Amino acid sequence: MAVRAGADVQGAEGRTGLEGGPPTEAARGAAVGTDGEAEMSGISLRLIAGLAATAQGLVRADPGRLDVTVDSTAPLRTALRDASAGTRLTHRLVLADATALADHGRGVHDVFTALEGASAAGVVVSGLTGRAAASVAKAAESTGLPLIDVPLDHIATFTTEVLTAILEHQTAVLRRLEDADRALVQIVLAGGSLDDLCEQVVGFLDGAVMVTTTDGRVIARAGSARELEHAASLETFDRTGRLLTENEPMGPRPDGPTANRAAVRIVAGHLDHGVLIAFCSHRRLTVDDVRLLERAATVAALAITKDQAVSAVESKYRAEFLRDALAGRAGSPADAVAHASSLGWDINRPMVVVVAETDEDDDRSTRDSDEVRFLQQRFARAWTHAVAVRDARSPVMGFSREVVALIGVPPQADTDQVMRVVGEYVRVVRGDGGGGRRSFSAGVSRPFASVAALPQAYDEALSAVTVGRQMHGDGALTHVDGLGIYRLLALIPDGTDLRRFVSESLRELATDESPEYAGLRETLGVLLDTNLNVAETARLLFFHYNTLRYRIGKLEKILGPFTTDPDLRLTLALALKIHQMRGI
Repeated sequence: MAVRAGADVQGAEGRTGLEGGPPTEAARGAAVGTDGEAEMSGISLRLIAGLAATAQGLVRADPGRLDVTVDSTAPLRTALRDASAGTRLTHRLVLADATALADHGRGVHDVFTALEGASAAGVVVSGLTGRAAASVAKAAESTGLPLIDVPLDHIATFTTEVLTAILEHQTAVLRRLEDADRALVQIVLAGGSLDDLCEQVVGFLDGAVMVTTTDGRVIARAGSARELEHAASLETFDRTGRLLTENEPMGPRPDGPTANRAAVRIVAGHLDHGVLIAFCSHRRLTVDDVRLLERAATVAALAITKDQAVSAVESKYRAEFLRDALAGRAGSPADAVAHASSLGWDINRPMVVVVAETDEDDDRSTRDSDEVRFLQQRFARAWTHAVAVRDARSPVMGFSREVVALIGVPPQADTDQVMRVVGEYVRVVRGDGGGGRRSFSAGVSRPFASVAALPQAYDEALSAVTVGRQMHGDGALTHVDGLGIYRLLALIPDGTDLRRFVSESLRELATDESPEYAGLRETLGVLLDTNLNVAETARLLFFHYNTLRYRIGKLEKILGPFTTDPDLRLTLALALKIHQMRGI
């Protein structure tokens, strides 16, 4: 098709204005190059076609192909040489005249095929007449490569206008980035927060901006209520409000359902500190927007590392006090409460101690010590953030192998109430388990109202997390009152003694050498739990009464007359409890 530039362009789907038409795959390539490389900043081919209007030019292109961006121009000979060398011509506008096309030695159709194969943005020709013009138009139509035909006496002015427009655009982009750099750095130098930084970025992008940890916990945000609501409604957040960082590509994006958001990593040195992500409900985010985000991410990394350095000093004193308080060395209750208050903590109220430990054994980990330390710090920050949002005056501190939190609970709270409160904190820290979050177990103490009871509560929480993991496996959340006899068993320091006791008491049933042993252990356990009620045991195990009588006889043949010996029943009950404990 060929029309005067600025007039209507006849598309394959019917007649449509030069500004109309759906974007084609080539137009989508404006955001991400065919090799996956980020596009260069430039002006749209549609704008260039508009500039051709003043030069009495003709445009031969599908309307959607005019959405590609152009950041540079190249003469035909240079473009063909680069294309032959395998260089992509994405965002490059090729300039040719009748002489160049005639002297090149290749057919016009082959020239256009080579340029289209190298993803050139389009071709500008001049000085074409008669058969040459028809041949070029046919080649452009068959390959789909956009063609702008400009009269020879206007080509110089047209080329100057195009280069000027590209230069002005890139100058404006650089000026915008410099303004952003200056404003963002000033925020950090003035002691501003990550929320202030997000607010400044929103001023440049007109949307919503968030900073998250590497596993997706949102730690700062800014934007209008409408934009933040739009962002929260997207599928990129899980039910706990965590950004699914593992599903979010970094950098520029092609047109599509995710083009209205963009994310970049916040990196300092070799450590990944999180993600900076922007949302915009009313437009797609361009490569220039992503470059601004990258500048902002660099400043965010500076702010985060500065905060971490300050926090490390503050945490040292906080950790020393909390460690002393847990050990009963913090002085009188009144002194301890006063000292805690000076640190921003309120411990003069009903509270429970929560001890959280990652389930991975770091002593046997294949990770190096720096990575282990970084992961533990990230785990501690997750707890710190979860507690700070809900109860900023509750102490929480990460130690080398555990995180200890003192959580406020309602007065006279029973176990169920306590576990509901603590369970909410655990749910937030755990999220849906994505984003590199490590599995962890947690133990909960009984409520205490005096600092003097803190050491005992800490011991209870330690027992609960250790024994709870042995009872229920990784990811256990256990209250000390739920340990029962297991708490006493856990006091025996040598697991060898416990294993010997199990082996001597259960005999071959302590092993799984035969498939029936597990079933016999289950039968024995239900019998003991029902106080040897054969009918009830048969009902619970879905056995016929006579079948159960036969199994009881088999158990007594292996273990002895436990149905008539109460001491033997106690021994077997303890042995079964120990057998259920993991790691024994």
